[in-house]
Amino acid sequence: MMKKILIMLILFIPSIVFALDVPDIHSNKYLIYDLTEDKILHEKGLTDQTSIASLTKIVTTITAIEKNPNLDKKVTITNKMLSGIPWDASVAGLKVGDTLSIMDLLYASMLPSGADATQVLAIESSGSVKDFVIEMNELVKKIGATNTNFVNVTGYDVDNHYSTLEDLIKIIKYALENKTFKTIFETKEYTMSNSKKVYSTITKYNKGMNLDTSRIIGSKTGFTDNAGICIAATIKSNDHDILIITLGAPYIYGNFYNLKDALTLTQFIDENYKNEVLSKKGDFVKTLPVEYSKVNEFDVVSNDEITKFLPIDYDKSKFSVKYNGKETLSYKDKKNDIIGEIDYYYDDELIGSENVILNINLEKDYSKILYKNRFIFIGIIGIIIIFLIIMRKRKKLRM
Repeated sequence: MMKKILIMLILFIPSIVFALDVPDIHSNKYLIYDLTEDKILHEKGLTDQTSIASLTKIVTTITAIEKNPNLDKKVTITNKMLSGIPWDASVAGLKVGDTLSIMDLLYASMLPSGADATQVLAIESSGSVKDFVIEMNELVKKIGATNTNFVNVTGYDVDNHYSTLEDLIKIIKYALENKTFKTIFETKEYTMSNSKKVYSTITKYNKGMNLDTSRIIGSKTGFTDNAGICIAATIKSNDHDILIITLGAPYIYGNFYNLKDALTLTQFIDENYKNEVLSKKGDFVKTLPVEYSKVNEFDVVSNDEITKFLPIDYDKSKFSVKYNGKETLSYKDKKNDIIGEIDYYYDDELIGSENVILNINLEKDYSKILYKNRFIFIGIIGIIIIFLIIMRKRKKLRM
């Protein structure tokens, strides 16, 4: 009983909440997204239309994967395929006459952010860059990215080529569901069929900075004057898959602030988010009275440990437990019967539930049954006595 009182007192102690502040970073827009629980943790500029530079190639790549059922198909590079690529675009170093597979071109598009590979994929897949861009736009609209429009396959700055962080969540989640794309996204080095190696841009960026990038699982970077230096990266923190996107970091020679920002936000998540234990196994929930049994009451307790990925300053008052089921038990309830359900909520979101199983025998108590029904028994006895008196009188009259 004392344990129950202490638990109830704790529940009524008001909690002091301190909001977590994201550390200062160089990017003017950012997103931290929990892929495991499908929710935004922190963001700035979520719905702002903006240039996304070579993050565009995420869409180019997933579109090309879906357009080409045979990824081993060979493609011979022609002059037409390489014409019109801006002089300052990043390239994978493809040459006229090279024969590569579609898979080679996908890696060459994503890892070194090759505009040459991206353009070859577009022409090979749809006949022209223009037609391929139409299909890119159809794809993003299909997956609900309605505030996005593409004009080219590279992300090069042009009018009417834009997206938002909100749409990038939908695009990247969709792309990561494709096993081929996910493998490419998480690859740091790849050897094409012509023996040429291509490397992830984070490897290139980090040569002069010597940062520890081992936490970055998958990535795609980008840079244009309008977009600044950008990155979309996946990490794992406390068993949760996290997507980090940064846009609009300044470019200063030798300092790739998109990479630094991604690592800063990774550290922020590591230090400030964890799987908080909201309810432990055995925590008291409710007491149910028991009728007509040698057991007077049954305590409903948690049978599972309930956790949720939350900031370290989470509001404890937002956690609640609700029992739904029988409010009174009796000897008629048998051991191992399901008598109800416990639902666990955080901020009105259902985060877990479990059945409540009767784990004891409720043995019948005849004295309680008699006492509970004493007036009925007294009435029956009274009726019997009256009946006997009447019968005796009738007997005497006959005599």
